[in-house]
Amino acid sequence: MKTSNTAQTGGIPVLLDNHGRTIDYLRLAVTDKCNLRCFYCMPEEGIKFVKKAELLSYEELLRIIRMLAQNGLRKVRITGGEPFLRKDLMYFLRELVAIEGIEKVAVTTNGTLTLPYLDELLELGIRSFNLSIDSLDPKRFFDITRRDYFEQVWECYEVMRERDIDLKLNAVVMADQNIDDIIPMVKLGEKDNIAVRFIEEMPFNGAGMHYEKLEWNYRKILAHIQTEFPKINKLKDPKNSTSFNYQVEGFVGTFGIIPAFTRSFCGTCNRLRMTPQGMIKTCLYDDGVFNLRDLLRAGASDNELLTAIQQAISHRAKNGFEAEARRKGQASVSESMATIGG
Repeated sequence: MKTSNTAQTGGIPVLLDNHGRTIDYLRLAVTDKCNLRCFYCMPEEGIKFVKKAELLSYEELLRIIRMLAQNGLRKVRITGGEPFLRKDLMYFLRELVAIEGIEKVAVTTNGTLTLPYLDELLELGIRSFNLSIDSLDPKRFFDITRRDYFEQVWECYEVMRERDIDLKLNAVVMADQNIDDIIPMVKLGEKDNIAVRFIEEMPFNGAGMHYEKLEWNYRKILAHIQTEFPKINKLKDPKNSTSFNYQVEGFVGTFGIIPAFTRSFCGTCNRLRMTPQGMIKTCLYDDGVFNLRDLLRAGASDNELLTAIQQAISHRAKNGFEAEARRKGQASVSESMATIGG
């Protein structure tokens, strides 16, 4: 494991993995609970949720993030489950944005519970949101999510698009489910300054792959969009981007395609993931490296916590395929996305 001081970081230690990639971004799942039952995320009957005592407390989370911020962490994305199902989340966010070194806090939400908190979120400087919406058709939305919340999610979108927000709409592309939504979702960007992102379906649904072979990969999604919009400009992808990004000629907004299953973006990955119960994941496709909560509650110092994280990223898989192959006992990928935070 290497740490270094560089001029680019102003002398602050930087976490580097064994492939020379800087780790400065934490995707933090604050809960595994969700009020939807999306086809691609969990079975209709749901999953066994984590008991409250097994969750990291806000104080424990803040301690970990402060320690990581002293060692180069700059961005935190709050995910779930649905994060606004966790009680007193706004207290945690107020404390989080005040941590020295944290430059950006972003939120991924399904939009069903977000609007009452939007003004305070913006006042805190949280202006980056990923809104999950897999269909613009209320019936298809219900069929995918198994819950009747389309109106609430659409209202959230309409309010957000009128505000000064970095807004991305996330849609998981599923054969025989929402293919008819791809073109209408691209069209949202004609006048709205948003980024629509289409995501390859992954086997994180509590059951494993729905198909023998992924039919709607990023190439097919792009080809489908080009049948309606032949004049598409390829944009320069931001550093560490997980999506290939495009803009239809004449449109205000953009769209991107995330090859989450074919895993074409792993070479620039700068992310750690932490589950609600403190499991550190150095890749979405691994089955968890170690539990930070257990170390913390056993009385570990900040230096001991940092050393454990350094050790984990010093053996990080080069890409998602290697991480999947390393899973203990060659266990297949089948856990629910709600348990790992995406």
